[in-house]
Amino acid sequence: MGSLFRSEEMTLAQLYLQTDAAYHCVSELGELGLVQFRDLNPDVNAFQRKFVNEVRRCDEMERRLRFLLKEIEKATITVVDNGDVPDAPPPQDLIELEAQFEQLETETREINANQERLNRNFLELTELKHILRQTANFFDEAEMARGHGSDFQTDDTAALLEDRGHHSSPLSFVAGVINRSRVPTFERLLWRACRGNVFLRYQEIDVELSDPVSGDPMNKCVFMIFFQGDQLRSRVKKICEGFRATLYPCPESAGERREMAMGVSTRIEDLSTVLSQTSDHRYRVLQAIAKNIHVWTIKVKKIKAIYHTLNLCNMDVTQKALIAECWCPVADLERIQVALRRGQEHSGSAVPSILNVMSSKRKPPTYNKVNKFTSGFQNIVDAFGVASYREVNPAPYTIITFPFLFAVMFGDCGHGLLMFLFALYMVLNEKKLAFLKGGEIFGTFYSGRYIILLMGAFSMYTGLLYNDCFSKSFNIFGSSWHVNGDPNTWPETGKALDLDRDFDHHDPYPLGIDPIWQLATNKLTFTNSFKMKLSVVLGVGQMMFGVVLGIFNYLYFKKKTDIFTVWLPQILFLGCIFGYLVVMIFFKWSMVTSSFLHEEGGAPSLLITLINMFLSFGSVTKENLFYDGQAGIQSVLVVVAVLCVPCMLLIKPILIYRERKRRSASGYGEFGGEVVSATVNDDGEQQVVSRSEPGEDEEEETSMGDIFVLQAIHTIEFCLGCISNTASYLRLWALSLAHAELSEVLWNMSFQKAFGFQAGMAMPLVIFATFSMWAAETVAILLVMEGLSAFLHALRLHWVEFQNKFYEGSGYKFQPFSFKAILDDDDEI
Repeated sequence: MGSLFRSEEMTLAQLYLQTDAAYHCVSELGELGLVQFRDLNPDVNAFQRKFVNEVRRCDEMERRLRFLLKEIEKATITVVDNGDVPDAPPPQDLIELEAQFEQLETETREINANQERLNRNFLELTELKHILRQTANFFDEAEMARGHGSDFQTDDTAALLEDRGHHSSPLSFVAGVINRSRVPTFERLLWRACRGNVFLRYQEIDVELSDPVSGDPMNKCVFMIFFQGDQLRSRVKKICEGFRATLYPCPESAGERREMAMGVSTRIEDLSTVLSQTSDHRYRVLQAIAKNIHVWTIKVKKIKAIYHTLNLCNMDVTQKALIAECWCPVADLERIQVALRRGQEHSGSAVPSILNVMSSKRKPPTYNKVNKFTSGFQNIVDAFGVASYREVNPAPYTIITFPFLFAVMFGDCGHGLLMFLFALYMVLNEKKLAFLKGGEIFGTFYSGRYIILLMGAFSMYTGLLYNDCFSKSFNIFGSSWHVNGDPNTWPETGKALDLDRDFDHHDPYPLGIDPIWQLATNKLTFTNSFKMKLSVVLGVGQMMFGVVLGIFNYLYFKKKTDIFTVWLPQILFLGCIFGYLVVMIFFKWSMVTSSFLHEEGGAPSLLITLINMFLSFGSVTKENLFYDGQAGIQSVLVVVAVLCVPCMLLIKPILIYRERKRRSASGYGEFGGEVVSATVNDDGEQQVVSRSEPGEDEEEETSMGDIFVLQAIHTIEFCLGCISNTASYLRLWALSLAHAELSEVLWNMSFQKAFGFQAGMAMPLVIFATFSMWAAETVAILLVMEGLSAFLHALRLHWVEFQNKFYEGSGYKFQPFSFKAILDDDDEI
């Protein structure tokens, strides 16, 4: 399994990059994605680094590209993305890109400004056209009312118009447009501010207007205000300004209005032609930009990433080379060398780049190579904690155990098949779905498609073992239970048949649970007992496997003392108590037959037997006796388990104490932060020799008190954890029972009731309606909600019950400088 079983071996390397070739070398390393750079200037402000100006120029180019992209989206133009990922351009192309983006931004802004000005002029002319039309209609109505004799006497409008000619001070008016939503408030304020000495007439514009800046639709009204005197004129104009109403000049004579309306119509036609040409030109410019903006964005992001990385480096004393430190996999050093040589060739430099492997006590990052299949399972492990460097990786085992434990709780052939088909669709169409923007929930399902695929496959398998498909059983091989007596007597007596007493069980059912249990009155009792014991077997087996994996960590890190002081007592403690329980479960399944039950009056209780191992030490009652010599074997197991506790608690701290005492007696000690030893030279003089250099790589030695406390905590946690973790695995039984019972309830309460209706010709419709309701409930409740519940419980079993037996998870993830990772992260944002 290579890197999947244990993280890649990493090394700290030092790079010497010639100044002219540094950009190209870093670019090639970014394409390779196998180098994690360390910041050699942690105390230097981001604005004081060498390449800060280049980063700012890239930020400005990104701003311009975002502006152009926003304009393209406004114009509903599709950005061309053919999947091409260009290489990072050479540094001299930065000036050309800057000039090109600046020109495009300036041109687009000028086009937008011209279009905005033309739109504003078009809006003003359109509003003026409606004002002239409504004003003409108003005066025409008044003239018609004037000629109707008595009717005119009661018309306020006609009276106002007549008053314009007879009053000593002529009646004036202003006309304009205002937003429709402001008309009621506008009318009330005019009436109150002018004390009823004005007359307002307004009419809605039946044409929807557009805002010249944003393009949003606007609803406006044309209004005319009649008043008398300059004081009221000034007051009316101030109110119009406050309500952002637009006033337009309107001639009083009909001839002037007609002449002005004709001129406005002509100007609108000319302006419409200019606007159309301007919009076409803007569309062509943005369409040309849309063809290249994706490539430009990638180039700018790569340039910016390169300069960000160069800011992590130091200049040497000659100012002719950059010095960088980076973590890289040992197995890929040759590929990194090739990338550096390729970068040197692209730059045209004659000085080669140098890669020196350094020895360091710094904690390396954890790097597990994954693919699209294993990445989901690795993410499950990393979500709990990234593995310590070179620690055993639980991911390869999680690929099998996680979907299997999920399936134990979700065991149903039908539900598993639906889940499997859903995941299979995503797997077969993964390339097409990869570009689909379906939101966060869809992205989660898509990234875990292989997990869902295996969960569905394992659920079908456990469904076959449970013989459960949408709460119904398969009768593939025929039941192995045979009934004693004459079946014709059963309906007459109405006797309930109990499998434990009325059936004679012969050969077992070939696969899974016999379908006759679906009809049995004691079905729940049998399935509960079976699934409860199965949960304990699986739980103890997984915990035992976790403890066994711990020995690989001890062997790799050369902690041979821990094998005898920690690992061996742990596996003995777990095996003597809970391993023995598993053995007794299989013994009870295989050796306790129905004849034994009838003869002995019932099978012994496993739980009581386990408790009496400690409470009734050395003795076994007859009702709890499984086999001869049981008391002696159980006594030995209890003694071994009890002795393992002080072994785990004391032996390791005592050995550490003795080793430190031996070192101290041989002359080792600590002085000024350095581990030193006292020796005698040839002249008989004593001298002090340093054994290690102080620095950030040295770990502070833990005191003996802390060691004893930590060992006590680990011992108590393991011993109590074995009990609580075993009980925790009973969730496998509980959720499996809940899933089966809920599935049966939905079937009986939804779909099955349809067959009891007497609907005549409408029976197909009734069946279709109830089936639709049952299918919707099955998907929403059993697949989604129950599936999520089983997923979370399986997650907890792996994180807490399994991984804490061997997994430290205190590392940090390898995050290489990779253009692919940078572009993928930006796409998610």
